[in-house]
Amino acid sequence: MENKLEKLNRRMHEAVRDAEAAAEIIDKIADGILDAEGDVKSIMERDPAASSAAEVLLLYSGLHAVAAYRVAHKLDQKGYKFVARAISQTAKFFTDIEIHPSAKIGKRLFIDHGAGVVIGETAEIGDDCTIYQGATLGGTGKHVGKRHPTLGNNVMVGAGAKVLGPFKVGDNTKIAAGAVVLNEIPENSTAVGMPARVVRRQGEKPESEGCGGDLDQIHIPDPVAQELCRLRCRIEELEKRLDEKEKNGGSK
Repeated sequence: MENKLEKLNRRMHEAVRDAEAAAEIIDKIADGILDAEGDVKSIMERDPAASSAAEVLLLYSGLHAVAAYRVAHKLDQKGYKFVARAISQTAKFFTDIEIHPSAKIGKRLFIDHGAGVVIGETAEIGDDCTIYQGATLGGTGKHVGKRHPTLGNNVMVGAGAKVLGPFKVGDNTKIAAGAVVLNEIPENSTAVGMPARVVRRQGEKPESEGCGGDLDQIHIPDPVAQELCRLRCRIEELEKRLDEKEKNGGSK
């Protein structure tokens, strides 16, 4: 009789524990839905293609992935690692966006289109950031502990860009489509190329690189073309000087 009572008591405790865990998961899901309200407003302000809040809420895979992440992250922080990972992998299956539950993401992240986006375990993202399809916040494979990048506030990561390593990308920085960033980028900068180079800082181009237009995902500074242009100007200058010397030598 005593053994039966002990088993019954143990099962009751397990049932209560499971019920508490289920209630906590439901609370986290509700919190994630509430967080999504701010994300919807942000997307409406930043995406000219968004025609209504209902469209954003129901049809934007980037919003769905971020909402699932917020639930998974809270569960991950509470120690429910397996459940958190299961949620993130389910979200990946439906959205093609993989966000590790342990990543730290600020408010109003907008993942536009989103297909192929990967955000690693130790990545950190500030507020009001925008990430386009195919972008990766990953590691290089040679670091332990903190392995992924930290993005400041209001950072834009262009389509197909790769930000690899445990360094910081400063506030208000823009990373061009297809860029491969392997080193720290200062704030208020524009980075272009593979590997990425800073082609604009504090709204102006570095002195050795001339001037260029603002980043708009299409009309971006091309560091290779700019270097060729600088070399062409230098060659033209040298040719003029050589012509002048030849003319002066001929007149004598």
